[in-house]
Amino acid sequence: MTAVAAGRPPAPPRAGDLQVAGMTPLSTVDWPGRLAATVFCQGCPWDCSYCHNPALIAPRTPGTLPWADVLAFLRRRRRLLDAVVMSGGEATRQAALLPAVREVRGLGFAVGLHTAGPYPRRLAAVLGDVDWVGLDLKALPADYDDVVRRSGSGHLAWECLDLLVASGVDHEVRTTVAPGSPAARHAVEIALRARDAGARAFALQVVRTAGTRAEFAAEHASADHRAWQEEVTTLSDRIAALGLPHYELRPA
Repeated sequence: MTAVAAGRPPAPPRAGDLQVAGMTPLSTVDWPGRLAATVFCQGCPWDCSYCHNPALIAPRTPGTLPWADVLAFLRRRRRLLDAVVMSGGEATRQAALLPAVREVRGLGFAVGLHTAGPYPRRLAAVLGDVDWVGLDLKALPADYDDVVRRSGSGHLAWECLDLLVASGVDHEVRTTVAPGSPAARHAVEIALRARDAGARAFALQVVRTAGTRAEFAAEHASADHRAWQEEVTTLSDRIAALGLPHYELRPA
């Protein structure tokens, strides 16, 4: 008879269970203004065409970097790094995220989180233990299913935006645009809704093809890039005029 069958609750998740797909030892861009190590967590429920880490989507792919090795590295980098960013894939997919975050904080690091917001309840559970969140808003709710290629996704990230703002945790909302994408068509409306929801910082990110699937890179290469640059400039000017507390354009 198993422990669960005998009426015992399952064992709580352990940090060591985290499926880690890799780590960047030093990043100056994953948490603006911080020197951070970035931990990439395996698995994501969504399948965006422009994903630049498609190898991290499969949830059953085992981790390649033991959590003990991550901790050993971080212990050697105390006082040399400001922070650790938990990224993905989708970090909130894994129940082991919260104990892992707490172990990182126990070493004296600030902790940031990258999330696309597919799991509002899981985000809510970790918000009290992180210092900053970068939230990707991929589209307006009506366009989400087409962008992430999963049905029933439209409300999730926007619910996460409300949870994040209400939590008071420092944050940045980001929208990535590609030629002809729903995000490009509605980028100003996305930024406006984020502002009205109380977002403190918004970044318009122009898609990069490095690491993306071959079909997306080929489609992007065939676009009229002069017209695209003009469109991005217009979008950026219109978003800047919205009066967000902080706005940044991140070109390709």
